Parts: sequence; C-alpha cells; structure tokens
Amino acid sequence: MKATVVPSLFLFALTATTAALASPVQQPGSPGEREIAIPTIDISQETDRHVVIAAGTKDTYHGHATTLLMPDGETMFSVWCLGHGGACGPLKRSDDSGRTWSDLLTVPDNWRQVRNCPAIYRLVDPEGTARLVVFAGQGPGGTMHQSHSDDGGRTWTPMECTGLTTVMPLCTIEPVDGGKRLLGMTNIRRPGETVEKRSNVVAQSFSTDGGLTWSGPWEVVLDIPGCVPCEPWLIRSPDGGQLLCILRENNRSYNSWMMTSDDEGRTWSKARQLPAALSGDRHASRYTADGRLFIAFHDTAQQSPTRNHFAGWVGTYDDIVAGREGQYRVKLLNSHAGSDCGYAAVERLPDDTILATTYVKYRPGPEKRSVVTVRLKLEELNAKK
Repeated sequence: MKATVVPSLFLFALTATTAALASPVQQPGSPGEREIAIPTIDISQETDRHVVIAAGTKDTYHGHATTLLMPDGETMFSVWCLGHGGACGPLKRSDDSGRTWSDLLTVPDNWRQVRNCPAIYRLVDPEGTARLVVFAGQGPGGTMHQSHSDDGGRTWTPMECTGLTTVMPLCTIEPVDGGKRLLGMTNIRRPGETVEKRSNVVAQSFSTDGGLTWSGPWEVVLDIPGCVPCEPWLIRSPDGGQLLCILRENNRSYNSWMMTSDDEGRTWSKARQLPAALSGDRHASRYTADGRLFIAFHDTAQQSPTRNHFAGWVGTYDDIVAGREGQYRVKLLNSHAGSDCGYAAVERLPDDTILATTYVKYRPGPEKRSVVTVRLKLEELNAKK
C-alpha cells in the first residue's frame, strides 16, 4: 500500500487542538543548572557486556542505528545508515536476543536512495494487524520515506514518500486513544524560515491505519527561537494517563527539554529544561521490572564526567516530571571520536536485561564507527554504586 499523507486527519487534529493549544512558540528563559550531584558508574571497559553488530573499518562508517525487539523476546532487528546521516540500507536480524547477528538482510535497492538516521518500529493498526516499518529522514525532495514488512521482516516494500518534509524520520511513535491512533513526533525546520536556516522545531503527525499513512502537514508543537529542540522521545506514565516528551537541545547553552501531555498529544505543556544529569542527544528508554526507567543518550552535559560518551540514567518517571536528578548515571561506552556517537536504542528482555545500542568509534586507530550493544541489569549497577 502506498504511504501517503492524509490531509483529512490533519484537519481533525487541528480542529481538536486549535482552541485549547497555546502558541507553540515560547521564550527559552535562563540556562538550566549545570552541576550533576548524583553518582556516575563506569562499565564502559567491561567488554564482556559488548556485542558488535557491525564493525567499522578504515573505509566503512556504520552510523545512527536503531533496534527493534519482537514480542517473542528473542528476535531483534537493527537498521542503520552508512556514513554520518548517510544512505539507509544495512539491516540485520538476531534470533537469540541480540547475542549474535545475521549477515546483512536483503532490502529493496531504493533504500540506498534515502538517508539520515533510519528508525524501525513494530506498529499495530486498530484492527490488531502488526507490521514492521522503517522510516528514513530524507529521500528525494527532502521528504520522509518509509518501507514496511507484512511478514515479520522477511521481505520489505520499496521506500515510498510520505509527503512530509523533515530533517529526521519519526524519532518516536506511541499508540494513543487506546490504540485507535499512533502519535509520531520528530523535528523539522521552522516553516517559512528565512533567517535561522538550521532551525529546529518539534512537530507531530497521527496515523489511524497502523503507520501506513500519516496526517499532514506537520503540526508544530514546540518552537523556542534561539534554541534547537529536536529528537523527541515519548514515555508514557506508569498509570498510563500522561505522555512525557524528552528533547535534545542542539544549542549547548541550554539543557535538554521536557514537556507533558494529559490528553494523548492533543495539547502539550510549556517546555522546561531537564536537570543536567539527563541532558543529552537522542534519548531512548525502557521501564524495568521494578518500575524504574533506564534512559540512554549521547551525554552533552557540560560538567559531566561522561560528556560526549554513550551514557545512561536510572530513576523514576516521577523524578523527571518533578525536576529531580534521579538515582545515578552510567558510562556505557567510550567514544574515541569525541561527540560523534550516542544515537541510542534501548530494549528490555523478558529477564530484565537491558540492551543499549549505539554507533560509536569503538577503538582508537583508523577504524570508523561501529554499531555496538551494551548488555546490563540494574541489579548489577545497583551493586556498583
């Protein structure tokens, strides 16, 4: 089925939000607190935790990986691009919960014609049909493209244009309204911008058919002039009633941002800065069995001992919405290339093992970026505090 924009869905969303939603434009205020008081654990040198999904060479750069764990708790997929924000295409499967990985899987040739940070999801339509979908940020014409699989990832459709112009693909997707719709969020350039050429504003779109089509044009939900909010990540509250959106801030004068929605994404609170302990790029999270959150990210906090490395945070949902620092942080992997790492993917296995995956310059020397997973359990980290 062709992936297309559905204007009528956008009109529905616009009608539902215009009256209640304040202007998405807000002023940044003062920079947030820079200090980090909670402890940081370092497991980056515990190589027995590491699984290399794709090894970089002096000629090959594997970048911006995401992962998907299937409902069986064993089958996983990882997709990435070649070069920094480069051509989409590499895709692998694991049948043993990420311990070993296949050779590259066959995908349509035109996947290489789209680029920038591919993201893979398992999406369920209102009738209960599940599909795997891969999104890529920029195809011909600068539009987001997508491909889907109806057979569990064995075969894939060619990449097709969604009609939505964007910088990134959908960075996060969450079922809303009891699964009747999907909410997808990402960052785009400010519509009509003529001065701030590399602006980023946060926008959202909805799907009512399990991700095959998306409403358009984008609905801008956050614009902070002078700041560059991007790469949203959604977390549903433990009681299910609230959505929390955590955001990268590409203007390093400010911490990362957060905002909440109590009506399934129809309206959003004013954004505020997160503590420095959670300041980073491309957050990804999972709840653990005890109800805590594990969040991985590229650490950007200016006073952090793990700045520019692949890091994690442990705390509760309430810690975040209350503005608390959380319990502790962890250095997951050392980047031998400074800040060029850390686009995170996080999965939780049935035994409560966390798999945190990123692209990173894994070793010193001429090799370029690799895709690497770190395996951990919070009980192991708790013992190291």
